[in-house]
Amino acid sequence: MHDICTYYIEVRGQVDESDLNATSPHQAVVVRASGEEDSPAVTLCTLHADQAGLVGLMRYLHGRGFVLLSVQREQSTPNIVGAVPDSD
Repeated sequence: MHDICTYYIEVRGQVDESDLNATSPHQAVVVRASGEEDSPAVTLCTLHADQAGLVGLMRYLHGRGFVLLSVQREQSTPNIVGAVPDSD
């Protein structure tokens, strides 16, 4: 729960990176923003944080009216000999 991981968060709508980072100690990066006339805009962000940081960003996005489409955690490789990786 306290491990620092990279999370990919996809939301419906255009998200401004500076707005995301204005009130957060964790810096989110907008990786991709797309949208065409006939389809809704979708923004993919990355966040390098622990689980509490992820929950905080999700609450912020929800409070701003964004629809969360997906949240994924990047697989991490343990660097301790004999360690068992987290199961998803």
